[in-house]
Amino acid sequence: MNHWIIAPVVLPALLAPLIAYVMRYDITLQRVASITGAVLLCAIAFGLFMLSADGSVHVYRLGHWPAPFGIVLVLDRLSALLILLTSVLGLIVVIHSAASGWDQRGRHFHALMQFQLMGICGAFLTGDAFNLFVLFEILLIASYALTIHGGGKARLKAGLQYVIMNLAGSSLFLIALGTIYATTGTLNIADLSLKVREIPVEEAGLVRVAAMLLMIVFGVKAALFPVQFWLPGTYAMAPAPVAALFAIMTKVGAYAILRMHTIVFGPDAAPIGSLSQDWLMPAALITIAVGAIGVMGARRLMPLIAFSVLGSTATLMLAISGFSPHTTATALYYLVHSTFAAAAMFLIADLLLSRREGGDLLKAVPATVQNGFIAALFFAGAIAIAGMPPLSGFLGKLLVLDALRFADYAWLVWAVVLAGSLLTIVGFVRAGSVLFWKSTSAELMPPEEETPEEETPPANRIGPALAAPSVASLACLALLTVFAGPVMRHMESTAAQLYDPGDYVAAVLEDQHDTKKLKEEEH
Repeated sequence: MNHWIIAPVVLPALLAPLIAYVMRYDITLQRVASITGAVLLCAIAFGLFMLSADGSVHVYRLGHWPAPFGIVLVLDRLSALLILLTSVLGLIVVIHSAASGWDQRGRHFHALMQFQLMGICGAFLTGDAFNLFVLFEILLIASYALTIHGGGKARLKAGLQYVIMNLAGSSLFLIALGTIYATTGTLNIADLSLKVREIPVEEAGLVRVAAMLLMIVFGVKAALFPVQFWLPGTYAMAPAPVAALFAIMTKVGAYAILRMHTIVFGPDAAPIGSLSQDWLMPAALITIAVGAIGVMGARRLMPLIAFSVLGSTATLMLAISGFSPHTTATALYYLVHSTFAAAAMFLIADLLLSRREGGDLLKAVPATVQNGFIAALFFAGAIAIAGMPPLSGFLGKLLVLDALRFADYAWLVWAVVLAGSLLTIVGFVRAGSVLFWKSTSAELMPPEEETPEEETPPANRIGPALAAPSVASLACLALLTVFAGPVMRHMESTAAQLYDPGDYVAAVLEDQHDTKKLKEEEH
């Protein structure tokens, strides 16, 4: 049993209380500990990624209790990929937070960041549906506090909306888990994969209800229609580094759908059939339209970026709705792209808004310090998130459209995605022209306009430490474009492993099978 598998959960879990209680009065010490922890997490995640690259499935049994009775963590290609993505994003965000001073605007920022990373990594590793719920709650509790970091009435209002929506989702999650346990007697994902397929179709009504409830819960976490409204409000009001980390939050919902609705409720599970696919694709298409319209209607920069993230997340869910190895491979490529693209835009927006006299209101104001440098970063980020060449957003959307060309209503899928991309491009062009091209003269600023709440005064020039996280996010997108071939081959292998869960089930239930075999030999 490889003990490194539990390290992405234990490391931030131990570091967070140390930062909160031992280093609470020394921000320099907090920054050193937080950045060091993020670097170590990246190193561990890379090691686990290499460990799983050969397609092997590794299981960590807490207390050596065999599944399905004990708690298990499972490392396969999918979980290793997402932990590596989370750790790299976490390092980028922590460095930006320290360089920009966001970590000084409220208490326990770095401790909350570590708890957030713990919850996200644990959710990607757990092999039990109930522990998935527990880890969801851990990461959500940390995200509640991070959302209102720095205070303010608008931020508190957005945080309250976020709390209410996720509490409703958590309640449905518990109901779904109770229904599944009452029907199958287990919540271990590998064990559920076997138990669900043994249920006769005529007796599977409760299982179908539970599967649909879980789809609704994960749809809430992924901000799908009709509950998509929480994402723009929350992301637009959250501190920019927090919003950048939240780029991986909706991916937890996408991961849960992939894990549960392929291994447990897959298309080959007779009691469920294509129930998930029938509902997921229409919801994703409507959400893409809502996101594109929101980008066009936005009058502030942060809501504009938030609505573009909503459309990007919906495009990811559209690819997942194909529920086939090919569509899932394209979804995984787009997942990595959309995470770095969203994070880059929020970090670039923070560089701009902390130096801009008019806040995030899209109006002409005097040019900022290093206006050309920030404009170049904004241009690159806008290209990425809108899906234009040459960056990975164009390749990602092209792969998604190609994978869905044989789907039902493929013409509608193409029309909605292309129209949504066009509206997103127009929205960012409009915003960029106002923010940079028209902001060259002080006379352009309307004196009667009210400045937004908590406006930050213009700051000094952007140093290397502050520019590095934004540039690193864009560099990840460039690497994803240059190495698209090898990356897609790995994604195809990851998707193939996900849709052939035999190795996953065998690895998790190995002790149980050995016990059964021993009893049979004794008899």
